[in-house]
Amino acid sequence: MTIWILNGPNLNRLGKREPEIYGHTTLAEVESWCREAAGDRGLRFHQSNAESQIIDWVHEAIDTGGTGLVINPAGLTFTSVPVMDALKMFPGPVIELHISNIHRREAVYHRSLMSPVVTAVVAGLGARGYVHAVRALLEMTAR
Repeated sequence: MTIWILNGPNLNRLGKREPEIYGHTTLAEVESWCREAAGDRGLRFHQSNAESQIIDWVHEAIDTGGTGLVINPAGLTFTSVPVMDALKMFPGPVIELHISNIHRREAVYHRSLMSPVVTAVVAGLGARGYVHAVRALLEMTAR
C-alpha cells in the first residue's frame, strides 16, 4: 500500500527558482508534508531532472504494486510522450500536480500531455497542493 510521488526537472530548485511563481517552500519541506499526510501508508518520494529516471520510477511503481501516484512532471508535462505512455500503464489512480495554475501562465504551459491519461489534476494550490493530492489518493485507495 505505497503512494509514489514523482517530481520532474528543476523541482530540486524549489524554494530558489522563481519564488514569485513557486513560492519559497523547498522540495524537502514538501516531502515532509507528504509523509505526514500519508501517515502509516508507505510513501516513495523522488525527483529527477532526467526523463528516463521518471519513466523507470513509474515502471517500478507498477511492478511493486504501488497503490497511487502523484506526479509533478514539470516541463515534461508539455513534451514527454514517453512519460505519458508510462502513466497509462499504471493501474491505480494518478494525480497530475502543478504548483502554479498552468492555465494562467504563458500559452506554452496550457496543453498538458498528461491530463488526458490521469485520474485527476491539481493545479494552482501552491506547494500545499501536494498534501491535498496525497489526501485525495488516500480517499481513492481506501480499502
